[in-house]
Amino acid sequence: MASIPSKNVWIRRQQCPCGDWKCYVSYDGEGEETSVAAQLVKSERVSSEAMVAPYVGMVFKSDNDAFEYYGNFARKNGFSIRKERSRLSPQLGVYKRDFVCYRSGFAPAKKKPIGEHHRDRKSVRCGCDAKMYLSKEVSEGVAQWFVVQFSNVHNHELLEDDQVRLLPAYRKIHEADQERILLLSKAGFPIHRIVKVLELEKGIHGGQLPFLERDVRNFVQNRKKIVQEHDAMLNEKREIDTMELLEACKATKESDEAFVYDFTVDANDKVEHVAWSYGDSVNAYGMFGDVVYFDTTYYSITYGLLLGVWLGIDNHGRTIFFGCVLLQDEASRSFAWALQTFIRFMRGAFPQTILTDLDPGLRDAIRSELPGTKHIISRWNILSKVSSWFSLPLGSRYAEFKSEFDLLYSVESSEDFEIRWDQMVSMFGLVSDKHINLLFSFREYWVPSYIRGYLLAQMATSAYFKAVDTFLKGIFSAQMCLRSFFEQVGISANFQNHEHQHELVLAMQYAASEMADGSYLIHHFKKMDGERLVMWIADSEQIHCSCKEFESSGLLCRHALRVFIIKNYFQLPDKYYLSRWRRESSLGLGGGHGIESSDGDWFHEYQRLTEALFAESSITKERSEHVRRELMKEITRLLNDIRRMPESEGIAAMDLTESLNG
Repeated sequence: MASIPSKNVWIRRQQCPCGDWKCYVSYDGEGEETSVAAQLVKSERVSSEAMVAPYVGMVFKSDNDAFEYYGNFARKNGFSIRKERSRLSPQLGVYKRDFVCYRSGFAPAKKKPIGEHHRDRKSVRCGCDAKMYLSKEVSEGVAQWFVVQFSNVHNHELLEDDQVRLLPAYRKIHEADQERILLLSKAGFPIHRIVKVLELEKGIHGGQLPFLERDVRNFVQNRKKIVQEHDAMLNEKREIDTMELLEACKATKESDEAFVYDFTVDANDKVEHVAWSYGDSVNAYGMFGDVVYFDTTYYSITYGLLLGVWLGIDNHGRTIFFGCVLLQDEASRSFAWALQTFIRFMRGAFPQTILTDLDPGLRDAIRSELPGTKHIISRWNILSKVSSWFSLPLGSRYAEFKSEFDLLYSVESSEDFEIRWDQMVSMFGLVSDKHINLLFSFREYWVPSYIRGYLLAQMATSAYFKAVDTFLKGIFSAQMCLRSFFEQVGISANFQNHEHQHELVLAMQYAASEMADGSYLIHHFKKMDGERLVMWIADSEQIHCSCKEFESSGLLCRHALRVFIIKNYFQLPDKYYLSRWRRESSLGLGGGHGIESSDGDWFHEYQRLTEALFAESSITKERSEHVRRELMKEITRLLNDIRRMPESEGIAAMDLTESLNG
């Protein structure tokens, strides 16, 4: 019976932005132990190490350990093994094991059917007597397996390494390759092309895969029914969980008017995209929304959904959550809907700069929906792909290439950049390389000499992106369904926008035991020592932790935050926001007149427009002189217009004029 994943699994997007769908990106340090390349290297390392031949009296903890050891020895020496006989006893269970060479014994004679064409397949068995026999002994309740017979005498030729790897015992299709094969098969690729794609992706010659074309064919045929059942169950789970997500959004909206969400449905009335944000996030955007990072790094393999998260940075250099979206695909129209919805959530205010990953579809959507916003691709987003793209084709020259590539970031002018670029491409023979051409076509988005002068607010640094990645991994931990994910995002966003991000993420890793008096013992889920006592007084909403972090720093510790989470607090009591950590909630104008956040959108937009205007005009002298002439004329005209208006409601015209000039 097919089964679906027990939890929502998030992985980095692997589809390459080059447009070749069979090309994918691998990231340094991600899943190293489970990657196929790592498994192959590990296998080669094991086979190259000297192994002691089994001998009579050799001891193993289990028969499985013995079989694995003998199998590794056999592969190193040019043959494979199989399990032959075993013997049982009522007291010991299996107490005898016989392992033999794969060519041991003789194939039984088969009677050919009369009148039918029969394929006569020659047996490989030739009576080889190489073997290892084991016996189990139990002493003081501990079982051990002893080698009682061993022979390494073969009556056939032993194979070289490039031949022995093709024996059935060693032709394994690892899990990562299985997923790739099924994906290519579902896309309509024939078996021989699937094999070719795998060879290209691994950068190996034909016939060097650890399995044969017929193994791929057999695997696909055996898995077709299971895959169909799995897909059907997964689609059903996605529909149910998506509806629960919408119910959670609706319930949140009913309890919090400031919460905003939206979704789309397809032609079959099934949910496609879902986006949401919070009142605090919208208010934070009003103050710090001049530069936005739209992260589209992660993808849910359980639901087939792409996660997009809008983030910013505050005046203390901390990450701010603005909103997020779940998209059913990576098409430009889907990104366009996401951007339209985000701007609507943010009351029509456009960012001055938006940072994203390198993605042609997303670039086109930004051009369409944010025409006045500067689009930047950070160095971190570029460098995270360089190794995957160029380390294999360049081989030993990759380190030299990487040094040359890094030097491009110090080039001052766009003209010098293009000269250095052409020299580098020619030097390493990359003129026709699709990835090098992709990078060059995006040069105006990532090359310093093209983007210098635009506001980035220190968000294009590796430190910022590491902080973002830490936050994202925090909300991904142990999420069982979309509703749980939604709730975790809400908790993290709320606390994060009040400077509690790091401690909140840690709080989710702590277990709590309630005491008879209503207090709690808090300890890390992996460590039973280091408990902290948290006293909770419900009537006065007071909390005290034995670690004394709040008394020391003025910030609540992870232990106290864990109790607030247990008590379903989505907003901390005001007493736990000390004034030194509070962020100013509004921007004041001169003359004693403050603009409330509900009436101040125009002023924030005015600030953004003027900042963008001066940033753009400072690039050249011609731009600067043009802006100075036209701006003086427009300000004079506007000033004359408002002086003719009556001084009735709201702020007096003279006061407003003085405020703007002051």
